[in-house]
Amino acid sequence: MADAETTRSSSVTRWVPLVVLVAVMALVFGMGWHRLLSFETIGRNYAELRAFIASNLVAALAIYIALYIAVVALSLPGGLVMTLSGGLLFGWKIGAPATVVAATAGAAVLFLIAKSSLGETLAARAGPWLARLRDGFQENALSYMLFLRLVPVFPFFIVNLAPALLGVPFSTYVLGTFFGIIPGTVAFSVAGSGLGSVVEAQNAVHAACLERQSREPNLDCVYTIDTGHLITGELIAAFVLIGVVALIPVAVKRWNARNGSTRNEAQ
Repeated sequence: MADAETTRSSSVTRWVPLVVLVAVMALVFGMGWHRLLSFETIGRNYAELRAFIASNLVAALAIYIALYIAVVALSLPGGLVMTLSGGLLFGWKIGAPATVVAATAGAAVLFLIAKSSLGETLAARAGPWLARLRDGFQENALSYMLFLRLVPVFPFFIVNLAPALLGVPFSTYVLGTFFGIIPGTVAFSVAGSGLGSVVEAQNAVHAACLERQSREPNLDCVYTIDTGHLITGELIAAFVLIGVVALIPVAVKRWNARNGSTRNEAQ
């Protein structure tokens, strides 16, 4: 009886972190706070943010890292904006390492919650097909993790969750995440560090428009900073090629295994 109660209590406790996470996500989306994660928010407050960072670098960096961890752990849309903003506000030499650490930490939090709440349940109920998929993924977990992280065409939150459900070891997940996001993070941090003049120019244009609007009430002053041009087909193709390199060990292992079995059959 005591063992049954302990098992039931353990089962309920396992779901608590996931319930809390979902509740916080619902609160953030319900209050509309996720809409603040935009380059417009950063641009409009660019001068004030730069002044605060100049006087409080350590505190500002700590706030940035904590916010980035929360964004990733809660699977909020805004990772790219945060990465670009890190490069813009801190410079890529500080912004890129801080982003890699923060993104890895946030992904690790989500991984642990998903693995403890859903991973064991899924493993217990997995059918033959899913079981084979889990076994195959675990056998080459690091290569697959590097590929998923290096190729930025997969939604970040899916790449955070899938390995937890496929039984990837935590240490492998962290290593694959940390090293896998470095190329993309550095690329976008460098791009963000070069947007200072663009932001300042847009702020000047917008301020002038608002001044005219006081005389022309029908004038529409839209604040726009286009960051879409930073993600080009060539950039994605480069990341895909890097990702393919991460899969070479898997291909070689399978080729050797197939050749070995063919030789054994011939003998």
